[in-house]
Amino acid sequence: MADEREDTTIYKVVVNHEEQYSIWPADRENALGWKDAGKQGPKAECLEYIKQVWTDMRPLSLRKKMEEQAQLKN
Repeated sequence: MADEREDTTIYKVVVNHEEQYSIWPADRENALGWKDAGKQGPKAECLEYIKQVWTDMRPLSLRKKMEEQAQLKN
């Protein structure tokens, strides 16, 4: 049977160099390559924040490459 305890962990939203978002326990040091995005709170609140700010799922390097290719066509 699954453990039904409520997740009371406070999370923070983190972002990497490709502007990809994730959540991380607020009391832990960030994983290598990830920095604070400025939001922390309960899991659901952090995930909602990510849903609002991460509107383009493409990594930053891919977005830049696609923009460069579009410029060359014009």
